[in-house]
Amino acid sequence: MSQDRDSDDVGAQLRLGAPVGVVEGPVEQLRIVEALLFAAATPLDEAAIAERLPRGADIRLLLTTLQAFYAPRGVNLVRVAGKWAFRTAEDLSFLLHRETTEERKLSRAALETLAIIAYHQPVTRAEIEEIRGVTVAKGTVDLLMETGWVRIRGRRKVPGRPVTFGTTPAFLEHFGLEAIGDLPGLDDLKAAGMLDGRLPPGFRIPVPNDDLALRDDEEPDEGDELDLMLSPTQRADETDA
Repeated sequence: MSQDRDSDDVGAQLRLGAPVGVVEGPVEQLRIVEALLFAAATPLDEAAIAERLPRGADIRLLLTTLQAFYAPRGVNLVRVAGKWAFRTAEDLSFLLHRETTEERKLSRAALETLAIIAYHQPVTRAEIEEIRGVTVAKGTVDLLMETGWVRIRGRRKVPGRPVTFGTTPAFLEHFGLEAIGDLPGLDDLKAAGMLDGRLPPGFRIPVPNDDLALRDDEEPDEGDELDLMLSPTQRADETDA
């Protein structure tokens, strides 16, 4: 009963905001505890708080008094794993959630692959590798598709029906292009110092074309739908054939 009365008295003094020196010691001790908890980067246990208080201070009374004082506020004093910390009131936590966009820097391989797709579309993975002279990792193309700059156009009408890739309207928007034809040509790239003057004879840069219509050597990409209709055994049989 005595502890409850003391808690009420201290809480009343705290709410009144009485100046230090006018009220008794417990309010000054409350201010110390409050300051320690606000400044702490991690939750504090009662022993750590007691080290900064006068000998004989009632740590539990001070903490429960502060807890009651902050209960209706936007910040609450809570006990977490046996330690104490200030936390945003649970009913207001949604206000602190925000969506962030993770910026990812493209690797040189991804930039080269993107440039080849932009200039040579529609292009297959094998054709990209032939132009680059190295194998294209699956993750590279997947990353470009995740950005929304590259899409699957269709499939080449050749054995194996490889997927063809092309750019999207999002690619134009990101790079500030009105049309795919605004990509820099050979002379522009030379002037910008992006091409070595010692180019092989006959070197040329294709005129990019992102026409949505499939070319004569392309067909719609219906492989995924077909795969879904076939059982694993049927797919294996067709592969063996």
